[in-house]
Amino acid sequence: MTVSSLGYIGIESTNLDEWRHFATEVLGVMVNTKLGEDKLYLQIDDRAFRMVITPGNTDRFLFSGWELKDKAHYNSVIADLEVAGHQVERCGKDLADSRCVKELARTLDPDGNQLELYHGRINDYDLFNSPQGVSGFVTGNMGMGHVVLPTPSLAKCHQFYTEILGFHETDYMDVELAPSAPTKGLHFLHCDNPRHHSLALFEIGHPAGLIHMMLEVKSLDDVGYALDRCKANNIHVTASLGRHTNDRMVSFYMRSPSGFEIEFGCDGWQVDWDNFVPTSSRLQSFWGHEFNFPEALS
Repeated sequence: MTVSSLGYIGIESTNLDEWRHFATEVLGVMVNTKLGEDKLYLQIDDRAFRMVITPGNTDRFLFSGWELKDKAHYNSVIADLEVAGHQVERCGKDLADSRCVKELARTLDPDGNQLELYHGRINDYDLFNSPQGVSGFVTGNMGMGHVVLPTPSLAKCHQFYTEILGFHETDYMDVELAPSAPTKGLHFLHCDNPRHHSLALFEIGHPAGLIHMMLEVKSLDDVGYALDRCKANNIHVTASLGRHTNDRMVSFYMRSPSGFEIEFGCDGWQVDWDNFVPTSSRLQSFWGHEFNFPEALS
């Protein structure tokens, strides 16, 4: 297994001020201005950023950034991608510096989701101080959280992430989006850390380029206060408070300014992979998580 964790994500926004308000007033994360003010760099721990919001003409998810253990693993993954026929762009020093890493490469999965692969994190260890008093985000070597990518070509994408990038299976679900409609497959995958899943692949498309991302906080009170902040700021809550079956997360979901969902939760399962057997779950949540999307998913 070569991928260590989900390091960061990139988002495009037509309104940086809206994202700044959402990030600081609702999510309770910091804005880091040391990296420049032409983009919005959002900090949730001692890394310089975990989310970068770029101004643009659309509101959408741009890329996920995946950390590799070292230069040898980085070169090995790039070689495996190229042997399998995938184009890889080795990015220059300027872009790597802007991501606070030593080396950076880009590629696309079979459904066009952009990935950035890197090694050699560069950190100035600035202290995280939540503007809303969040006690802390659960990150460290487990990375920033997880992302769920739209992958209509589910089998091809599953092969790409497991056979080339080395992700491992944790759980699978058949999801019914509407009564009597055909189910859609949902694979949950982990990388080399205890987080139950850092990546999930969902057999649907999405206009924003992302189904959802997850941020994990240290306490249930942090989750409850965030839910109150959503209501106070008129943020649409797309799923009520609940506990998932597979990763045990207590969470709710909210709509981001770029049109995808953000899961905000606590108490996620940190798995001992030496004593784990992949599962197939028939129930998404033990309780709660009543979904209320403003549009139909397909």
